[in-house]
Amino acid sequence: MTDYYDMSPQKARKLVRSGRITGPTSGMCAGYAQANLVILPRELAYDFLLFTQRNPKSCPVLEVSDTGSRQLRYLAQDADIATDFPRYRIYKKGELAGEYTDVEKFWRDDFVSFLIGCSFSFESALLDAGVPVRNIEENCNVPMYKTNIACTPAGIFCGSMVVSMRPLPREQVAEAVLVTGEMPRVHGAPIHIGDPEAIGITDITRPDFGDSVTVREGEVPVFWPCGVTPQNVVMNVKPEIVITHSPGHMFITDVKNAELKY
Repeated sequence: MTDYYDMSPQKARKLVRSGRITGPTSGMCAGYAQANLVILPRELAYDFLLFTQRNPKSCPVLEVSDTGSRQLRYLAQDADIATDFPRYRIYKKGELAGEYTDVEKFWRDDFVSFLIGCSFSFESALLDAGVPVRNIEENCNVPMYKTNIACTPAGIFCGSMVVSMRPLPREQVAEAVLVTGEMPRVHGAPIHIGDPEAIGITDITRPDFGDSVTVREGEVPVFWPCGVTPQNVVMNVKPEIVITHSPGHMFITDVKNAELKY
């Protein structure tokens, strides 16, 4: 992943589209925002938009596509929603039906795509501030967990929040809160610091999504709202079809992280 730290978003997307990049995108294209994905039929789009507005910490919307369009107007000009994520998931009636490196053959004219802010976007800001990012150090996906934190329902959509976790030295937690708090459009400040069981996580070594990372002596687990929350909600409410990114496999935008600050 870190081999692509200084790569341009345009070049990275071309490598994704050609199938040369299929893994997690943490640490890629430093300084540029990354995005989660939810694609669903137009008949569900209003309810989901309302859900994102009521749950902006876990679902901060960066862009919504036109109905049926695979193009973007703001986040990137030369992009294809159906090919430019390294890996996608298709859910049918709440069940995972498969993972794919593109979803062209599944595309429908009634699809609406939501691009949602991703915590990978603030990782380079943490590194610039001297705050370690363990999943980048260990060259793996960030650990993500289902929690007991209830989302605010909207229409058919309801469920609990998913969080990502980064272990930090106790003395650097405050700095991490300040750095990420400046970026609410990519989840902002942590939702919880410390005891995992307080938010329903019984075993921090067994994430629900992503990979386990080392928590060293003297470190504190810090939890941020996560854009995988919609996947947890989808599995809960079981709509006919929803397409998402595979956790950790994001869209790399042309937008600088600095543009997403207050």
